[in-house]
Amino acid sequence: MEYHLNTPLKKEDVKQLDAGDIVYLTGTVLTARDEAHARILEMYEEGLELPFELEGAAIYHCGPLMQQIEGKWTVVAAGPTTSDRMSKMTPNLLKHFNVRALVGKGGMNNVAESLKGKCIYLAYTGGCAALAAGSIKNVPQVHWLDLGMPEAVWELEVVKFGPLIVGIDTKGNDLFTSIKEKARESFSKN
Repeated sequence: MEYHLNTPLKKEDVKQLDAGDIVYLTGTVLTARDEAHARILEMYEEGLELPFELEGAAIYHCGPLMQQIEGKWTVVAAGPTTSDRMSKMTPNLLKHFNVRALVGKGGMNNVAESLKGKCIYLAYTGGCAALAAGSIKNVPQVHWLDLGMPEAVWELEVVKFGPLIVGIDTKGNDLFTSIKEKARESFSKN
């Protein structure tokens, strides 16, 4: 099935999706990589308010290449980064914030249980940095630029951002694990 969803996402939006479905997002997507995840969790532990909203958020594992022209940020390239690097921080992030979608490449290990009932993992094909940039229509804000351009949190206004494949759904179905198991079975038969 193909779905066109608007952010912020509701729990019902993501619970209807199954592993293998195609999704396009419209609205605001936040980029966040390792350092941003760590800072979000540190600020939570310290009781500090975040400068952006995570309620219903779609977090894109991406370190975009940006250019500032006449005081306005534009996206040069915005391909996905490897999501597994954020796997260890994801359960804690989802325990404290109602993030509804994580977007990246390569899947995530040991997070399916954390996503159950509330969040999905959307896979975006690596090497699609220009395609992704074409879906980004505006960059209203950047947070934590002190972390560096790729690690900062960029607010991206997107239109029909995708195609994204539901790699892990809210029911615990994980395409990446399923494919690995099928490959092991195939090799063990030979």
